[in-house]
Amino acid sequence: MDDKGLSQASERKKALITGASRGIGKAIAVALAAEGYDLFLTCRQNKALLLENAKELEQKFSISCHCYAFPIAKEDKVKELFAEIPYLDVLVNNAGISYIGLMTDMSYSTWKDVIDTNLNACFLTCRQAVPRMVQRQKGKIINISSVWGNVGASMEVAYSASKGGMNAFTRALAKELAPSNIQVNAIACGVIDTDMNRCFDQNEMESLIQEIPADRMGKAEEVAELVRTLTEGNAYLTGQVITLDGGWT
Repeated sequence: MDDKGLSQASERKKALITGASRGIGKAIAVALAAEGYDLFLTCRQNKALLLENAKELEQKFSISCHCYAFPIAKEDKVKELFAEIPYLDVLVNNAGISYIGLMTDMSYSTWKDVIDTNLNACFLTCRQAVPRMVQRQKGKIINISSVWGNVGASMEVAYSASKGGMNAFTRALAKELAPSNIQVNAIACGVIDTDMNRCFDQNEMESLIQEIPADRMGKAEEVAELVRTLTEGNAYLTGQVITLDGGWT
């Protein structure tokens, strides 16, 4: 590759997506790869699946993928990850876990795991990404949240708390970074057809869908399309928690 080719390769758009091995994260990876982004992808433990997905994206879209498997709230691992990222155009904080059950039945370690994965990891990734974005005076941070962060859910206290914290984090960080031309927004998802909702049996799912005006679950690809839209150049759209729930709330 000549000097011009190396320069063009080094200036390609770059995005980091956490929790990218399946579901919403995988769909976001596809959407951004189609836009020509080189990708940095993380998952909690299934690196084989992540690598398989990455290979398909590289072959189909002629982009590069770098894959990492570790609990996203590990501070040292996040630092190691960002040491390999020369600059970043887009950060998508998508990694998330849930716990369904009575709050009083929940162990403190499980509570901490949910808060760490869903909220504290956003701090860790943003703390690393922001200086890189400020230096270039541009960047997009997109946090994948939930309607339960807006209204709360019975039997999902930790998940609701973590997503409510993510929403407040989004609004506050957006104000902090607006002077540097960095936009921070969140997507508060309703019921999306992913593995996270496989915990519901058929009757429970049918009852849930009956409450949704759109009369169906959302698709991971629909979340990904909204993420793609947010990566585009509207510098005045920031600090928003955008609800994507089929009219549910």
